[in-house]
Amino acid sequence: MSTVAATRLVATRELRVKLRDKTFLFSTVFFLLFAILSTVVPALIGSSASSVAVASGNPAEARLRDAGLKVRVADDPERLVRDGDVDAAVLPGPVVVAQEDAPGDVVRALSTEPEVRLLNPDAVNPIAAFLVPFAFALVFFFTSLTFGLQIAQSVTEEKQTRMVEILVAAVPVRALLAGKVLAGGVLALAQVALIAFVTVAGAQLTDGGGGLLPLLAPAMTWFVPFFVFGFVMLASLWAAVGALVNRQEDINGASTPIQLLVMLPFFLVAFLQDNETVMTVMSYVPFSAPTAMPARLFDGDAAAWEPFVSLAVLAVTAVAALLAGARLYEGGLLRTNGRVSWKTAWRDRELQRL
Repeated sequence: MSTVAATRLVATRELRVKLRDKTFLFSTVFFLLFAILSTVVPALIGSSASSVAVASGNPAEARLRDAGLKVRVADDPERLVRDGDVDAAVLPGPVVVAQEDAPGDVVRALSTEPEVRLLNPDAVNPIAAFLVPFAFALVFFFTSLTFGLQIAQSVTEEKQTRMVEILVAAVPVRALLAGKVLAGGVLALAQVALIAFVTVAGAQLTDGGGGLLPLLAPAMTWFVPFFVFGFVMLASLWAAVGALVNRQEDINGASTPIQLLVMLPFFLVAFLQDNETVMTVMSYVPFSAPTAMPARLFDGDAAAWEPFVSLAVLAVTAVAALLAGARLYEGGLLRTNGRVSWKTAWRDRELQRL
């Protein structure tokens, strides 16, 4: 069997196993529900127009209907408010009558907005300027940590059950590694794409979605290749971690360096995103580039050539990490006599049957 065919076979097997895994399905459903709750539900709640009563011939009636409000014409509009049949009533003046607080949409429909002239019309909303980089960092942090840990657990489980000895007899070791990384990457990217689709669709229902999405589109487009190379870089190292231990309980201890490489960029981007110097440096550091560079593109701080250079650095690092991870994976996969150190696995890459 060729390496390509073996890789495809392993990836297909991993995909079938994960698609039946309750943890993966639960996490996907959870984040989809979170995306819906954070976008669609507020839009639906906010889209409920107030009901307002007016007397026949009130000149405000046309303005209220044009604003999309539910208008009722009555002889005694104020009585409808007291009975709870409408949210508010508009009397001549105009005067808004309500039980406690006047609905904002009624007040806005009767108000005359002044002309607004912006000196910096392209400026990003401060809330969006914080949330979007944080979202990029959170997505990459969660997916790389979750799916990377699942890859390590899968490798360790195969070692613990001695299933790996059967697998390496049928397929090349590097094909086994490549298949696991490929399957994990496909599932992670599919999950992120699905969540992004639901979020964007929900944002279209909000008033601010139309203004934010055009600004977000370039950053989201660049986030995809950065995510792919960043995930491959980390997933290959996670697979190596799984090959170094023989028990699931030992994964956390062996994966401490990898966890730090995932966690530090997340916290730096989350808390230092206003520091232009730090963000610029981080956009060229491979382990933080997948979140820092898209964030800078969204803020408009990156030049047109910068994402190409940053992505090239990340791609070269991903290839190097994949080769290093393959060497460590080969050096520790068939060792079942205890935890293998990074140094030992690197030095002894020859497969052994113990």
